[in-house]
Amino acid sequence: MPRFCANLSLLFNEHAFPDRFQAAARAGFSAVEYQFPYAWDKHEVAARASDAGMEVVMFNLPAGNREQGEIGIACLADRTNEFHAGVARGIEYASAANCKHLNLLAGIAPPPSQQAEAMTRATLIANLRYAAEELNKAGMTLLVEAINTRTIPGFYVCRSAQALDLMDEAGADNARLQYDVFHMQIMEGDLATRTQAILPRIGHIQVADTPDRHEPGTGEIDFPALFEHLDRVGYEGWVGAEYIPRAGTLEGMGWVRPYLQRTFAAGVSKSKAA
Repeated sequence: MPRFCANLSLLFNEHAFPDRFQAAARAGFSAVEYQFPYAWDKHEVAARASDAGMEVVMFNLPAGNREQGEIGIACLADRTNEFHAGVARGIEYASAANCKHLNLLAGIAPPPSQQAEAMTRATLIANLRYAAEELNKAGMTLLVEAINTRTIPGFYVCRSAQALDLMDEAGADNARLQYDVFHMQIMEGDLATRTQAILPRIGHIQVADTPDRHEPGTGEIDFPALFEHLDRVGYEGWVGAEYIPRAGTLEGMGWVRPYLQRTFAAGVSKSKAA
């Protein structure tokens, strides 16, 4: 049965970010992820997670100036020092929260030319290798996410095979794919076949329905069948609920409540058996 974690950057935004940990716990989650925690003190974030009994599954490495529309700098040759500093900062936040996965966002590529493409690829491979090595020292796993180019035009890593090729070229043994169902349905489709083919290399899965990135059940993806498929092929990682609620967070949780209830019941059974 899939294990679901709540993305606190998009869910429970009826509350201030530090209060969302308790809100997620009240809703039945036992784990969370989030996008960028860096506006808050790392010790406060860790304390809020601990007080709510939450496991922090993953979050993103610093990704540039979000107010200026940046969503990753790992492919930008003139931002390497900033990227390295961001890796160190991400590890600090992850260590405080006992989080074992950090996600790398490549960013939007510079205007295309043969020389620019070669430099962009070389920069990203070098930065991916650096991040993987630094996270390995800290006992963490690097995730690499492909993002669709309809939502983010020009995003450099936009297909799962491309992400895997970059990891291979970087020789990053502790890097895994963050497979975001929303992005990959738009770019690739054929979700069941693709997830099964690359299952050993998937470190984390995120879900939102297409085309509008709302909760599962509001669009075109057959999520019950996909979740059953992930169980059948043996996916054991977390599934992050990273979607934009169509109304309030709690009003849109009908799709996940049965899974949370079954997870809770299984935990109670194990506790009684012990």
